[in-house]
Amino acid sequence: MEQLLQAEDFEAALASIRQIPGRQAVNPLFSFFYSGEERLRWRAVAAMGVVVSHLADTSMESARVVMRRLMWNLNDESGGIGWGSPEAMGEITACHEGLANEFSNVLISYIDPQGNFLEHELLQRGSLWGVGRLAHARPLLAKPACSFLPAFYEAPDPYLRGTAIWASGPILETRIRSMIERRLADNAPLGIFRQMRMMPTTVAKLAKEALTFHSRQCETDP
Repeated sequence: MEQLLQAEDFEAALASIRQIPGRQAVNPLFSFFYSGEERLRWRAVAAMGVVVSHLADTSMESARVVMRRLMWNLNDESGGIGWGSPEAMGEITACHEGLANEFSNVLISYIDPQGNFLEHELLQRGSLWGVGRLAHARPLLAKPACSFLPAFYEAPDPYLRGTAIWASGPILETRIRSMIERRLADNAPLGIFRQMRMMPTTVAKLAKEALTFHSRQCETDP
């Protein structure tokens, strides 16, 4: 599995991973969520989306078991930290409509102060990315997250600010545009995993993208 995740042609590797029976692929992918190598971690998240989406097409209940395992990893009672779990939930719900319909609200609850809010800052990065991945793939399902994302726009951590703003783009409401406009001069650097690779950017660039996204939506909406 590691050889496939490290492959130069990752798109081809994902096609190969998809051919592995889901139950055989899931456990190795979980183990890579704890890798010290950033690229390997993120590729494992991307692969988990492919594997569980394909699994859901053949055995929806088996896919639900994986989703519940991800949720358990984020539960205090699990005794673990849950690295990679919110990101994987975001990737899976972006890839599979049925699982998105069932689990999108759970994913969003991890950034809801009245829900299953994740206190650990690194897990907050993951939950914001997961919500953003869902928002860019299925904005209607992610729309409830718009109420919770602005709380992160002023966070000391640029990864939280930038990722929350990136997540807001497809679901941005006019009432909070001004909050994002205030970050247009925020040149703090960060990286966002998208298009199957980690892409360096800044909070300001992500703010501009989100505002442009919203403006285009306003132009096309009847």
